[in-house]
Amino acid sequence: MALPCYLAMTAAEIAANSVLPPRMAWMACHFSPSGPGLTNLPSALPPGAILILDDSVPICDHKPEKIVQELKKLLNCFDISSVLLDFQRPDNPAATAVVQSIVSNLPGPVGVSELYAQDLDCPVFLSPPPPHCLLDKYLAPWQGRNIFLEAALSCETVTITDKGVLFTSDPLEKALKDGHSDNSLHCHYTVETSENQIRFFLYRTRDDLNQLLQEAEHFGVSRAIGLYQELNNI
Repeated sequence: MALPCYLAMTAAEIAANSVLPPRMAWMACHFSPSGPGLTNLPSALPPGAILILDDSVPICDHKPEKIVQELKKLLNCFDISSVLLDFQRPDNPAATAVVQSIVSNLPGPVGVSELYAQDLDCPVFLSPPPPHCLLDKYLAPWQGRNIFLEAALSCETVTITDKGVLFTSDPLEKALKDGHSDNSLHCHYTVETSENQIRFFLYRTRDDLNQLLQEAEHFGVSRAIGLYQELNNI
């Protein structure tokens, strides 16, 4: 795997492992449900780690200046390589204000979810490319930007009928079957046919994901971030 791939871990996963991955990210840091700042901040981090903030607790009366102050304190205490804002509520103006404040006031790279990144001068964090998408076309709208890419063993079903094409995400467990390999899409697939439809089941193996990340480096992707519980064996 050519790209640096960071594995996102919870505090419990970190505590349960005496040996941490070479590159790790602290996840599940979010807005406090009872104060103006953040909660679940790390008390220690290995050098070069990524700090991930999410908005699982919706922002309400939280103060952007308080959040920036807390993050600057962490940056002064630990050798954090970057901060990642994995926010998924673009309809919340308060969240947008927090994103803009962090990007404007925090030193060092701040990756921002694609939902917020259009008008910001910072790295953009993209979700995993669906198996049916060619990587260069998936990344094309963000060419020229520094890209953080989520890494995952994605699965989906593509159903073709006389009414059109339907794309459906599937659980990873369905990938436990043999299939044909597609080197262009970096995935495996199986095909089921009936009188009224053709159904493709596409999924990425660990080898497929490695190959995809090797190609991604040529299109502006500087780092990948995946879940420890899914990718720790890669």
